[in-house]
Amino acid sequence: MIPAQFDYARPASLEEACQALASDEDAKVLAGGQSLLPLLRMRLAYPSTLVDVGRLPDLKGVHDRGDHVFIGAMTTHDEVVRSDVVTAGCPLVALATAMVADRAIRHRGTFGGSLAHADPAGDLPAVVLALGGVLVARSAEGEREIPAAGFFVDYLESALEPGEILTGVKIPKLGAGWGFHYEKFHRTAQSWAIVGVAAAVKRSNGAIIEARIGLTNMGEKPLRARATESALRGVELGDQVRLACEEAAADTSPPADLHARPDYRRHLARVLTHRAVRAAAGSP
Repeated sequence: MIPAQFDYARPASLEEACQALASDEDAKVLAGGQSLLPLLRMRLAYPSTLVDVGRLPDLKGVHDRGDHVFIGAMTTHDEVVRSDVVTAGCPLVALATAMVADRAIRHRGTFGGSLAHADPAGDLPAVVLALGGVLVARSAEGEREIPAAGFFVDYLESALEPGEILTGVKIPKLGAGWGFHYEKFHRTAQSWAIVGVAAAVKRSNGAIIEARIGLTNMGEKPLRARATESALRGVELGDQVRLACEEAAADTSPPADLHARPDYRRHLARVLTHRAVRAAAGSP
């Protein structure tokens, strides 16, 4: 289909971009366009103006800031995957980003765009949620930080307010003793996850002392598998881990669509969580 008519703006600075959004409440930000353009073609989005931030250098790059890694919103998935800073400081981000769609999309799609799109079937929201990331937004009135736990509000709905631009994401470095894994079940390499699990596991003296688990496509927004996280504390690898992971689908509301029914997604969540936890804990 052909998109509905819209105006186009290409600001020369972040300040100009914020002003353009502030002057038009129906404007939308255009980043890599890999999520937005299909919505426009299907007429599921009707922006009056597209504000193209693709050439703003302030929104690009990966930076080591001591206790966290800062990823600019316009950094492409491919740049994130190839970043030594990301691989060293937050390897779970690198693992999951390498599984986003295909190479062509990873070269155009942006890290911030994927998060701002707030699709619960996207790989990155659950990862940033599990790691306790903080999203940084800018408007004509200033800057604010939004914890990932409060950023994803509903299906395709984030906490970004009209006039705000996502400028970057702070990913905490968890430090020594942690292992990471992202497990994803999908039909083809390019398709959305039917279910995905992001796992970060810390062990000491053979036992799990902390686990962080994010679930992809198990509700209207990315979720933490809190029951399993609690059940894993103090557990050594073995049958107890499997039993703890049986709680992974607790308090979830997985969707029903052409790809899977809710009960099948709950089954996948339990199986994939077990796999992800074992891999993150270093068990074959």
